[in-house]
This record gives sequence, structure tokens and C-alpha cells, in this order.
Amino acid sequence: MTKIDIISGFLGAGKTTFIKKLLKEAMADEQVVLIENEFGEIGIDGGFLKEAGIEITEMNSGCICCSLVGDFEAALQKVMDEYHPDRIIIEPSGVGKLSDVIAAVRTLDNPNMELNSFVTVADVTKCKMYMKNFGEFYNNQIENAKVIVLSRTQKVDTVKLEAAVALLKEQNHDAVIITTPWDTLNGKQILDTMESQKGFLEQVLEESDICPECGHHHDHGEHDHECCGHHDHEEHDHECCGHHDHGEHDHECCGHHGHEGHDHECGCSRDHHGHHADDVFTSWGVETPHTYTKEALEAILKSLSESSKYGIILRAKGMVPNTEGGWLYFDMVPEEYEVRTGAPEITGRICVIGSKLDEQAIKSLFLLA
Repeated sequence: MTKIDIISGFLGAGKTTFIKKLLKEAMADEQVVLIENEFGEIGIDGGFLKEAGIEITEMNSGCICCSLVGDFEAALQKVMDEYHPDRIIIEPSGVGKLSDVIAAVRTLDNPNMELNSFVTVADVTKCKMYMKNFGEFYNNQIENAKVIVLSRTQKVDTVKLEAAVALLKEQNHDAVIITTPWDTLNGKQILDTMESQKGFLEQVLEESDICPECGHHHDHGEHDHECCGHHDHEEHDHECCGHHDHGEHDHECCGHHGHEGHDHECGCSRDHHGHHADDVFTSWGVETPHTYTKEALEAILKSLSESSKYGIILRAKGMVPNTEGGWLYFDMVPEEYEVRTGAPEITGRICVIGSKLDEQAIKSLFLLA
């Protein structure tokens, strides 16, 4: 049986770093295939993960359940036929809706696959900002996750960490939230949490044979949940979409309704209840042999991060040749950027993602005008 894990996260949350940690520390003995749905014209992350020996099928641009649903199914089937993997990791676009990806996987009719976990990686330093500015997309990833893995928790104090957790719990009270910095945890601990998808209290009650609903002890097999008037969530017959909004779900198959109440139609068979990523986010990308110094790249990323003249920049990433020899890899999210050395690529690649981009200004900034 091939396990399918969906690892989502908004732009720049740290999904790639998180996946690398799992591959190295928890999945080294497994045959793993990664399938990416990358927003943007230029595929970048494939280059970052190639060094880990992972087979990658990049699917650029668009929503995974609309224009790419055919490619998505074909990619999964090809992976199964050619690699017979123990595990498939699906890394959706940073601006994709997790509910759409879960629904797309659940429509696949293959008895040799099982949906194992769906996880969202969230940057603890940017939760509030992204909820405010891109709630329709950001909150969907939070609401539909079974496990939320916070990144960059080592950069905030306890007060800010607790405030971020409170915000996340407003969107998803049931998800397990990992708050400990990654470098102090082993990947196996994280994978065990992903696969159990149970909170601490649930585990303690289960180990003690205590009913989590009424707090009583019950012998195995005798509890019908009538003692306290509660019923297991599993008793519901509306599991097609895997999402239940307590008290407001109208139980229409796969027809979640966003907080704004949108019923946007896109031509596919699923309700987006809002905008497509393509309606809100844009990307500029280019392949180029242009060379850069580390200092020049850092100045470019500083400008993208601090100036509004280029649009609302959410992510910039790429790999380019260094004027002094070798290659430079770079990443940028709001208020943070990094330039590091990396392996040679067949050509330089640059991708900028955001909203209301001034593409000509960005092109000039990268000295490509």
C-alpha cells in the first residue's frame, strides 16, 4: 500500500526544508516520490530537492483541481506504475487550497493508495499578516490540516508564539500544532505525529481507556456513546470532502463555503467558494545566464522585501550563476531573505510571486531590462 502525504503551506513557509528533514530523518529507508504543483512560470523547487535523490514531477501554473486535475491523476498513476513507491509526498502550490488537493486525491480510484496525512506548514512570524491579507487562501490551508507545523518558532518569544497558536486555533481547533523548533525534534517524532493525527489529550485518554466525550471508563466494545449523548464524527455519512464546519455545514458534497460566501464557478466540477489563485496572485519568472555577485543579489532581495514599488512581493526564489564562479541560490519572503551557494543548474532561473506585480520594474531590478 502506498501512503500519500499532502504537505501544504503558504508561500515561503518552509515546506521544502520541512520535506528535506522528513526525507533524511524519517523516510530514509523508504522509496519516496515527490509530486509538486508549483505556482509560477518557472519551476524552481525541483532544483532544490534534486540533491536529495527524489524523483520530481513539476506541474507549473494553475489550480490542482482544475486545469491540472488530468495531469495530477496521470502523474500519480505514472508514479505508481514506474516506481511502486512506499510513499508519495504531494507538495501543493503555496497559494493552493488544501481542501482542493484533498478532494482531488480522494477522487482517485486506486486500491493500492491511501491518503495518509495532510499537513500545513505555517510561518509563526507571519500568521496574522497572511490571515488579514490572504485569508481566503491561507485560512483554507489552516482549516483543512490535521497537523499544523509551525516554522521559525525559534525567532519569536513565548508571548508571540502563544498569540499565533490562538489565531490558528480560531481557524482549526482540532488540529495538532507542533510548536517546538524543528532542529530540536527528530523527523521521526514529527512523522509519528503526522500519522497519528491525534492531540495529546486524545492520546492520554485513549491510553487510559477514558471516553474523550464523557470522561468515563468503558470496556472495549461496550461503549455506544449513548451515555453522554455524543456520537463519533466517523458516524457522519458526509465524508466525501473531509471537512465539517460545526453548525453551519449544509452537507453538500465537496461544496464548502468560504467565509465570504463566494460560489465562484471555474468550469471544473468542484466549488471553489471564492477566487482562484490566478485571480489574486501573479508570478514573474525567467530563465537567464546572467551572473550575479552575492552582494548584488542581497541588494536586489532587500529592495523586493522593503519597497512597495514592485508590488506586494510574497516570495522570490531561484538559482543563478555567480560572477566569481559557482552558483548562488536565493530565497525571499517578506522581511527575510537568504543567499547561499548551491549546485550548478543547466541555466539560471528566477521566480517572483505576489500580487499586483510590476513586472517591468522587477525585470530591471534583476538587471535584465
